[in-house]
Amino acid sequence: MTTEGADGAPVRLVRGPGLLLVWLYGVMSVGAVSRSVYQIATEFDRAPLAYALSAVAAAVYAFITYTLVRGGETARKAALLCCAAELVGVLTVGTWTLADPSAFPDATVWSDYGMGYLFIPVLLPVTGILWLRKSRR
Repeated sequence: MTTEGADGAPVRLVRGPGLLLVWLYGVMSVGAVSRSVYQIATEFDRAPLAYALSAVAAAVYAFITYTLVRGGETARKAALLCCAAELVGVLTVGTWTLADPSAFPDATVWSDYGMGYLFIPVLLPVTGILWLRKSRR
């Protein structure tokens, strides 16, 4: 759960606000996985795009949670890349759901920029990017 700072001293990723970040990503992972598994198993033909995108969001959340807990410089870089990809996904899907609501008969985790999840999906990657950039030092 550590990475090395500029002076070679270990820097923990899961400390202070990083611990809250891991907790939030963990909660989002459980929520998104549960939702997408249920929807894909029971209602996939109703909104396949929405449910597939929720499954992608779940995988992203789970991977970021894993890399934050694992720690190390490689994991930090992977988490940073995934947070950036997550932000692009949230902004893309959020804009798409507003521009063409008919494409999404049911909501995804990232619909309307995560409004159904109190906008946590759009705030989480920004917070993650800031934290991971700060922990590099």
